[in-house]
Formats: sequence, C-alpha cells, structure tokens
Amino acid sequence: MQDLRSELQELIPEQQERLKKIKKENGSVQLGNITVDMVLGGMRGMTGLLWETSLLDPEEGIRFRGYSIPECQKLLPAASPGGEPLPESLLWLLLTGKVPSKEQVDALSAELRERASIPDHVYKTIDALPITAHPMTQFTTGVMALQVQSEFQKAYEKGIHKSKFWEPTYEDCLTLIAQVPVVAAYIYRRMYKNGEIIPKDDSLDYGANFAHMLGFDSSQMLELMRLYVTIHSDHEGGNVSAHTGHLVGSALSDPYLSFAAALNGLAGPLHGLANQEVLLWIKSVVDECGENISTEQLKDYVWKTLNSGKVVPGYGHGVLRKTDPRYTCQREFALKHMPHDPLFQLVSKLYEVVPPILTELGKVKNPWPNVDAHSGVLLNHYGLTEARYYTVLFGVSRSLGICSQLIWDRALGLPLERPKSVTMEWLEKFCKKGA
Repeated sequence: MQDLRSELQELIPEQQERLKKIKKENGSVQLGNITVDMVLGGMRGMTGLLWETSLLDPEEGIRFRGYSIPECQKLLPAASPGGEPLPESLLWLLLTGKVPSKEQVDALSAELRERASIPDHVYKTIDALPITAHPMTQFTTGVMALQVQSEFQKAYEKGIHKSKFWEPTYEDCLTLIAQVPVVAAYIYRRMYKNGEIIPKDDSLDYGANFAHMLGFDSSQMLELMRLYVTIHSDHEGGNVSAHTGHLVGSALSDPYLSFAAALNGLAGPLHGLANQEVLLWIKSVVDECGENISTEQLKDYVWKTLNSGKVVPGYGHGVLRKTDPRYTCQREFALKHMPHDPLFQLVSKLYEVVPPILTELGKVKNPWPNVDAHSGVLLNHYGLTEARYYTVLFGVSRSLGICSQLIWDRALGLPLERPKSVTMEWLEKFCKKGA
C-alpha cells in the first residue's frame, strides 16, 4: 500500500512537466478581456489564479478534482457503508486527484492522529485572551502560536533548494490539518463548557474525533461532522480565505502564517461569518413570529429585512447561479435524519419564499441559497447551538483545501502573486483614449 507522501512524490514531476508545457506552448493565449467593471467590482469574473484542487461551475457548483459532491458521497470511503465521506478521503483526493482505498484512508487517519499533539504554549497563548474574545480571534491566535514549529521556516533558513520546498510544506500542512480540530475544540470547551477539555479518541476518524472533542458523540452528529468538514473544505481559489492563503503563501510565508491569514479573511461577515449570521437571523424570525409562522408572515419578515437595508443571510453567491449543491446535500441529510425539526422546516419554507422575492427585487444575480443557509440549523439540532462559534468549524474544514493547494503551489514553483493596480485617473484617461 502506497502512503500519501509517496503518492505525491510520484505525481509531482509529471505535473511540473505539464505546467512547463502549458507555459511554453500556450503562454500567449488570451483568457478574456479585463473590463472596468471587473477592476471596480472586486475582480469578479476575472480569470487570474491557478487552483488545482477544485473548480466552481456557476451552474453545477463545486467539483473536487473533477468529482461533484454526490459523486464524492458515492465514491469516497466512509466510516460505515452508505455513510458520509471521511474528510481524510477527500484530503487524499484533493492532493492526488485519485480516489483512495479504505486502507489508505485508515492509514492517513492514524497519521493525522499521531500529528495532533499541541505544545503547551499554544494553550497558554489562547488563555491570555479574554474568554469573551470572538472564537475566530482565539482560533487565529492559536494557529499563529503553532507557527513556531514550522518545518518550512526552519528548512528555508538552512538554505533548502527550491525544488524541495514542497517537502517541508507537506510536513507543516499535514501537521496543521491534524492540529486545528484540537485547537478549535479547546476554544469551544474554554468558552462554553467551563474549560472541561475532552482528549482525542485514537479509535475515531478525523471528523468524528472533532465532534467528540467538542463534546458530541451521537452517531448522527459524527456523520454530520464528516459531511460538514468534507463539503466546506475547498471552493476553488478565488474566495477570500483560499485566495488569501495562496497570496500570503506566494511570498514563501510558511503554512501556519498563510493559513492564519486565510482565517482572518474567513472571519469577515461577507465570507465565513455568514454561517453565524444565518442562524441568528432564523432565530430572530422565530422570536418575532413563532415557530409556526405562515408563508405570508414569512414573506412580510423577508421584505422587512430587505427594506431595512439588510440582506437575507445565506442567499446569493459571488459565482454560483443555482442552488448551492452544498446546501442540497445538507438538506438531504436533514430530510433523512431530522425532517420534523422546526428550524429545518422554517429553512425549507425560506427556500420557497426567498428566491421569488429576491428575483422580484431585481438586484440579485443569484437568488438561491448557499452553503451557509443550512449548516447552522443542522448543528443547532444536535446541540451545537453557539452560532458565534460556527465560523471556527468552517475554518477547520477549509484547512484541507488551502493546505492541499499550498503543497502544490510549492511543488509547481508558482511565483509571488503581484497583480497591477491603477488609479481612477488612469482609468478615466484610458477609457477616454479608447472612446
């Protein structure tokens, strides 16, 4: 049986040659025109980044190494037959492009457990923060405290050849992926459970162990966490957290520095913090209108939200133009395991009510729900009710995708990222000339 590192060792040379060939034969091929709207609109729709691990299609959603979420659910090894994919199996897929065997996944699970020990200074650093600090502040602080162990930084200071950069990056990334659930669980127990820490269980896989360390051991919650970590792991390279991780990594910052920067992007309300906002908004609907809200009352509440200058959290997406498949698979999980949950029923009503209203409003390109519209209600059902913490779960998941791509960034020798910026005066003059 081949382990993950050996698999990569074989793959990297052929992918290096593939990239050289693309550059040599197609370097001058134009990928599209840059418009003023793109420059002023946050680079939306501007193709400008290589990201091998996943690709987002506006119509069909995310594909991990070419596989859709339903295909991943069918093909990737699970903890039990017919169960949700193991996050370790997706990590293998993201890194190699190949579907692993159950034996390979079990070996990777064991390796991640071995890498998961946390130095005491990390806990002390987190404990130096007020317990009221946002969980994402504590999480980023914990990741930064882990940085002192970076193998990449040590190797770079010793003068490692650039052709070998990927090797200490791989070591850092696998250790970081292994450690972040432990740090995240420590923060949760510190904030919400009187600091009563639960150690990892060496009989459990990555997703199940995370749920266990948080304090949740029902078989359905373990399955939910496996699904959650898998579907939140990667969403191509242009989103804020993925792009930030890549950008900072392009300066040869080590994986800890790069991932901490990515987490700070994820903490923004227009990105990962949205999953917190969705549940809080849904609970505000219940507080004002009760659980048995009628469709007409719900329509009124949605219009009230929009007319007050706010958005309906969990709806719309920067790229997607249909219902997010990550929403759909969570809906299927709810229909299977918790169809009578009142908040799930409210989410289902919102699915009927919100898109027509947003379409009528006429300002929204995508009126359909995204991943954040559903995840909080599932977590809430199984007892993880602290919405402020939800973005930390997202951060743990996103470590798989960002770290996988960072290993490939180093292996392919991708350069420092440095796009050109212009002033409004430059734009005015340029457009005048072209008129």
